[in-house]
Amino acid sequence: MSSAATCSSSVTSVKRNSLYCLSKICLFSTNSAAPADRGKPPPEKRWRKSPRKPPRADNLSWEERLADAVTPLWRLGYDDQLELKQKHQERILSQLAGHLSADFRPHFSSPVAGKLSFPVLPILPSPVRDGYRNKSTFSVNRGVDGNPKTVGFYLGTGREGNIVCVSGDHLLNMPEKHKLVAKCYQDFIRLSSLEPCLLFHTGGHWREVTVRTGAEGRTMAVVYFHPQTLTPDEVAVHKADLVDHFTQGPGSVCQLDSLFFQESAMTRCTHEESPYQLLHGQPHLHEEVLGFKFRVSADAFFQVNQAAAQVLYGTVRDLCVPNTEQDGRLTNLSGTLLDVCCGTGVIGITISPRVDRVIGIELIEQAVEDAIHNAALNNVLNCEFIPGKAEVVLPGLMSQLSSAGGGLTAVVNPARAGLHHRVVRALRNQPAIRRLVYVSCKPEGEAMRNFKELCCAPDPQKKLTGDPFSPTLAVPVDMFPHTPHCELVLLFER
Repeated sequence: MSSAATCSSSVTSVKRNSLYCLSKICLFSTNSAAPADRGKPPPEKRWRKSPRKPPRADNLSWEERLADAVTPLWRLGYDDQLELKQKHQERILSQLAGHLSADFRPHFSSPVAGKLSFPVLPILPSPVRDGYRNKSTFSVNRGVDGNPKTVGFYLGTGREGNIVCVSGDHLLNMPEKHKLVAKCYQDFIRLSSLEPCLLFHTGGHWREVTVRTGAEGRTMAVVYFHPQTLTPDEVAVHKADLVDHFTQGPGSVCQLDSLFFQESAMTRCTHEESPYQLLHGQPHLHEEVLGFKFRVSADAFFQVNQAAAQVLYGTVRDLCVPNTEQDGRLTNLSGTLLDVCCGTGVIGITISPRVDRVIGIELIEQAVEDAIHNAALNNVLNCEFIPGKAEVVLPGLMSQLSSAGGGLTAVVNPARAGLHHRVVRALRNQPAIRRLVYVSCKPEGEAMRNFKELCCAPDPQKKLTGDPFSPTLAVPVDMFPHTPHCELVLLFER
């Protein structure tokens, strides 16, 4: 592609392989994400000129208001959505380039402050655009008609006191199975003698429901419940009613493969804090990525768009350890892959055939158990997964990795809060790491702080003494059609 050609004179041979692999992904994508013709108005203006432009807020139905909140780009064609996201990612990365230009690094920075000095490939589209979510969480609150036992999505805020719960049956990103489970749960709680828990301090019991679906078509539901002052025996009666509703009663139409129940007096808590109770069916779902199978627990993280996850993880794999060509044949690089925030081990396991060793670090113990199981499930023997906070585990681990044979590559896939500053410091100060791949769902947030600390000039006050990284390639991947969000995969080298 042209972006690869532009930078071919200034990147290493390994980088060229990365660009070549990812260029093929773009070329053979089912939906081209190439920029629009120069004479074409930007998508923001096309939206305003479109006959389907959004009407005034006071003229919108509740369903339209919810669609605008959950899937703000639903009125745009998919090509226009991709163009918007592409430009947004380029603006974000220009901020990084501008920061580095101001950091007095002429050997890296573009002559024009804020101008990108590394290629941003065209956004990789999602193979599936509608009904793609494999996980949805539905809230319980007062509906438009005032019924407090309404299952759907919030509009309004608690601070303003104007929360309304609206059904999500019309949302483009929601699969039919999820809508069905939400409706059946609403039917159940409306028949229940217990009140919903709208605010913890005002009482009530029934809370939200999470629905997960796997690649094999299996469905899991997790019902969250506030016990308040009920005894265990009293709670058991309502759990039995819930099981009966979804296995023998009207809810059996959902054909649930798993039904979980979590009692908690907190908004969110882990399995360790309050165990997920399996009331019916199988304890796990399974997904498949790049030919590997993965077990997914009730609270485990997995990308919400399974089809686009294949694109994302294939991109990450090719940037972490690209194929190299010797004597006309493709050979794999070896070495150690350090997978920080590894979750259920998807990245490390899919890359494991290309490296000698994978070391994953993950905070959630259940996810580590899943990762260990997933490695065994796929007969992968070169992966090790360590439970604990990355900022605690990583600094001590680095001394052991200094002598890693074959080189050391790092990949990080943190939550929106980004990496802890001690994690960034440990990665920055490990000279054996020559290549680092950062996967971010919100690069304009805390991740930007991480980017700057990885690339800034050495700063003894911040204990950033290692040689700086430089961003050398960015690849946006659309995981969330009809929304302004996407995943950004950013390659750093030094």
